[in-house]
Amino acid sequence: MTGDAVAGNAGTVQAVITDWGGVLTSPLNEAVDVWLAADGVDAARYKDVMRAWVKQAYDGSGTNPIHGLEDGTLEVAEFERLLAAELLTVDGTPVPAEGLIQRMFRAFEPVEPMYDALRAARAGGARTALLSNSWGNDYPRDLWSDLFDAVVISCEVGMRKPDERIFRHAVELVGLPPERCVFIDDIEHNCAAAEALGMKAVHHTAVDTTLTELRALGLAV
Repeated sequence: MTGDAVAGNAGTVQAVITDWGGVLTSPLNEAVDVWLAADGVDAARYKDVMRAWVKQAYDGSGTNPIHGLEDGTLEVAEFERLLAAELLTVDGTPVPAEGLIQRMFRAFEPVEPMYDALRAARAGGARTALLSNSWGNDYPRDLWSDLFDAVVISCEVGMRKPDERIFRHAVELVGLPPERCVFIDDIEHNCAAAEALGMKAVHHTAVDTTLTELRALGLAV
């Protein structure tokens, strides 16, 4: 979203719907790098596999294990088995499948300025919701008791971003039309899907720029 576009929309937003991983947490690539080093995984091989899987998961052609993991039709243990089978350590040995996802995300840390911004927006009268594609990871639900009016986890509702249906579901839960909602995500495909529904979208690349865009939309963050 350009600065001019944001300024033109100021004062119209009454709800903030946000992703979790990579927005309310430290960046995904940083957590993955910690895991790759700790487990001694061949990083180039992992990135080749994941690049292909993610591209297919978001370009609309075919399906792969990411689809099933995120919409809840594939068991976490089976996804871990499928991914581990594609990987090797730098020593050429197999990567243990059990607990793979928990190890991948172990280095995630909450980004306190984003949590503070959501609390401020809610205190200022905005409604707030979480909209997350789950990877079978544990969510810090203890941090959410005073944070969200609604929580939408993909595997729990059988839908995943960027499917229009999951955005409609989140919007219905906050009780506002899409035009009154802003969606924050670190994946551009998801932001484009939200905008196609009529929502405003902030592609999260850094905390400071996201907060600037939210303020320009009239939110007390």
